[in-house]
Amino acid sequence: MRFAASSALAEDGFSRRKCLHGLLVGAQALLFSEHSTAGTQLEEPLIDSVRTALTSAIANQAPPVPEFKDTESRIKYLHWLGAMSERLKKRKPEFQIRQEFLQTVWYESKRAGLDVTLVLGLIQVESNFRKFAISSAGARGYMQVMPFWTRVIGDGDASRLFHMQTNLRFGCVILRHYFDREKGDAFMGLGRYNGSRGKAPYPDAVMSAKRSWEFSA
Repeated sequence: MRFAASSALAEDGFSRRKCLHGLLVGAQALLFSEHSTAGTQLEEPLIDSVRTALTSAIANQAPPVPEFKDTESRIKYLHWLGAMSERLKKRKPEFQIRQEFLQTVWYESKRAGLDVTLVLGLIQVESNFRKFAISSAGARGYMQVMPFWTRVIGDGDASRLFHMQTNLRFGCVILRHYFDREKGDAFMGLGRYNGSRGKAPYPDAVMSAKRSWEFSA
């Protein structure tokens, strides 16, 4: 009887500890869901020609106004904009903000020679479309750009990484740079963007998220 009572008390204690552990894990998951859990770019030395090219790419502050070679291209873009706006509605309920964001993503992706679908997938993984997301390493904004980039190729004002077009401009230019470094290899380029070059989880996550934004007119 004494042994049975002791066992019951032990089991009860174990159950309580297990329950407490579950609550703590749940609380931690809630806490970290408010922050970006993505990785980060690593600061690497740049040769002068690359630094100059990247600085020039960042400096051109043309407004994100799409241009089209013909009416068919414009109509295709408008269909894309409508479809993407509907998919993004839960994350960005306000119509005007959603439209401006998608137009800027489209513009900056095309400007950098990147697949818009890939960039949207990357943003989903990096920040889940949160403008003011900050990672534990200090990466900022939609595309989780590390502040050192503003010193290396910008004006040094890291607070501007919370400005929508600035963040997307930096993110797309940096991603293009990494793709070029890896000779167009998306797996390696994405890994370099995340600071996990050669490892599968991040590129796989971006490619999986990319499928959510595929579109055919």
